[in-house]
Amino acid sequence: MTTVVDQPKISDLLKANATAGNRSVSFEYFPPKTEAGDKALYTRLEKMALFKPTFVDFTWGAGGSTSDKTLELCIQSMKRFGLVVNMHLTCTNMEKEKVDTALALCKANGIRNIVALRGDPPVGQAEWKAKEGGFTCALDLVKYIRQNYGDYFCLSVAGYPEGHPTKINESGVCVEDDLKGEYEYLKQKVDAGGDLIITQLFFDPKLFMGFEKRCRDMGITVPILPGLLPVINYGGFGRMVGFCKTFVPPEMKAETERYKDDEAEFKEYGIRQCLDMCNQLQANGTKHFHFYTLNVEYSTEKILSALGLLPNA
Repeated sequence: MTTVVDQPKISDLLKANATAGNRSVSFEYFPPKTEAGDKALYTRLEKMALFKPTFVDFTWGAGGSTSDKTLELCIQSMKRFGLVVNMHLTCTNMEKEKVDTALALCKANGIRNIVALRGDPPVGQAEWKAKEGGFTCALDLVKYIRQNYGDYFCLSVAGYPEGHPTKINESGVCVEDDLKGEYEYLKQKVDAGGDLIITQLFFDPKLFMGFEKRCRDMGITVPILPGLLPVINYGGFGRMVGFCKTFVPPEMKAETERYKDDEAEFKEYGIRQCLDMCNQLQANGTKHFHFYTLNVEYSTEKILSALGLLPNA
C-alpha cells in the first residue's frame, strides 16, 4: 500500500523564504487540449522544475471542464518532478458534489494547496450562473473549504489591481465606488481563510504597487504575489488584453505595434518589458514573482536568468 505524503503548504514556504530574505518564483500552466500538447507540457515541466519554483499551479476549466486533466497534471508534477502544486478550483456552474469530489481527491493525494476562484462562464455563455444549491462566489468556496477541512489546505485567492474585469467600464476604468467594493470583498476572502493573494496580470508596475499599499493600509497582511505575463505574440496579447481589460501603458502600445509583424522581435520585446517590471517591483520590495507561462519556458527562463534567479545547475 502506497503511503501518501502531504505536500508542504505554500504559505509556509513563502514565510520561510521571507524569513531568509530569499527571492522566489512560481509558474502557472493550463491543461492542453491535445495529446501533443500534453507531451510538450510535460517536457517543459521537467525542464522548468530545474528552475526550482516554490510552486506551480494549474488552471481549472470553466464548470470543471478540465477537472480530470488538471488533477492529473498536479499528481504527475508531484510524482515525476517533485513540484509543489497549487490546484485551481472554480465554483462557476459547478455542482457542490463536484467540488466535494475534487477536494477529497486532493486530500487523498496529498495536495494541500488550492486556488479558490469563482471562475469564468463556460464557452458560449456570456455570463455565469450558480448551480442550484451551489456556490455564488469565491468567498462561498473559501468559507466552505475552511468549514469542512479546517486548515488542511492553503488557500490562494485572486486579487485584481485594476478591479475585476466585470467592474471595468467602457473607458477602461473601475470607478472608485466599485473599486472600494473590490477591496472590501478581497479582505472578506482573506478574513474567511485566504492565505495568500495572486494577482491578475498587469503591465504597469505602479498598479501593483498601489494595489499592495491599499491592501496593507486596510489590514490585509497575507503575501501578495504579482502575476506577470511575458507577452509572446501580437494576436495573443490582443486577446488577453481584451479578455482581462488590462491597462496597457502608451509606450507599451507603441512598442507592440512596432513589432506586431515580427514574432521573434515581439517576443524579445515581451521579455524586456516584463524584466523591466520585475526590476521595478524588486526595487519596491517584491521578493516573489508569479509567471503566467502560457505553457512555454523561453521567455520566463530569459527573465529569470537576467534577474539572477536561475539555479547554478
